[in-house]
Amino acid sequence: MNSEEWLFLSRSQTGWCIWGIVSAVHVTHRHGLPVLSVPLPSRKEQCQFTLKPFGDNLGDFFSHLQQEDHGIDRIAAYSTDGVRIAKSTPISSLLQNDFELVINDRRYLVPATPSVKLSHEHDLELSDVKNQIAQLFTALNIETHQLERERQLIEQLEQLQEELEPYEKLKIELEQRAHKRTTRLSWLGLGLMGLQFGILARLTWWEYSWDIMEPVTYFITYGTTIAMFAYYVVTKQEYNFVEVRDREFLLTMYRHGKRLNMDFDRYNMIREKIFQTRYDLQRLRDPLQLQLPIQHIEKKQVKCDEPPTD
Repeated sequence: MNSEEWLFLSRSQTGWCIWGIVSAVHVTHRHGLPVLSVPLPSRKEQCQFTLKPFGDNLGDFFSHLQQEDHGIDRIAAYSTDGVRIAKSTPISSLLQNDFELVINDRRYLVPATPSVKLSHEHDLELSDVKNQIAQLFTALNIETHQLERERQLIEQLEQLQEELEPYEKLKIELEQRAHKRTTRLSWLGLGLMGLQFGILARLTWWEYSWDIMEPVTYFITYGTTIAMFAYYVVTKQEYNFVEVRDREFLLTMYRHGKRLNMDFDRYNMIREKIFQTRYDLQRLRDPLQLQLPIQHIEKKQVKCDEPPTD
């Protein structure tokens, strides 16, 4: 028997049994990378596998083995204590200690290779090199990425504006109707106030006297105060002419919008997307490639107000 081969024995109920004749797995280094020479069970020959200590893990090594020999049905790795090693274990950590490689019914002892251990200073140097490569890649590709991203945002903005156009036309029509109605109601209120003034003046100076009309005007004034407080109780808003007009404007616009199938929620959502897209496009056009701080961009969003609740 070759000096590099031996028998693995295990105890069973009847005594010791033979697992099989095992050939040693050679671990060498070539160009700073570990090279494992593993005997393939089907071909009966050694096969070399070059692994990356910090890029590959045990699962990648198993995949390489099964690709080379499709006759491998079972493959696993165990520590010298008999604990199974996870496939996610990096090769750099795996080769720091002895472990057993099980292929089908054969076990191979893989010796540790301390040469794959890197010092802390080497780790820091490697990290600095990675950071420099990442910065170089960013510097070379940031302009292309910005142009591609700008093109995507412009296309998205054009699609949203095209989708918003019919809603904008319908909204303008609804605003015109609401404006006409609120204007008519404002003039109607002014006319009724003038008519009330004329009737009270007629009754005070021609039909009756001030002694008779004074209680009447008091109750009219007090009734108006009750009506204003009732408006506050119902709407939870202070009674003033501007807010009353805006409330009537929104009520009229939403009432006519339901008749014309105007989807205000969809309209507001599209407006919000357009606003966000323009904001992203404005930020993208900032001088980021010069590593300057992002300028403050004030967010101004325009959308339909919610309809007032009665």
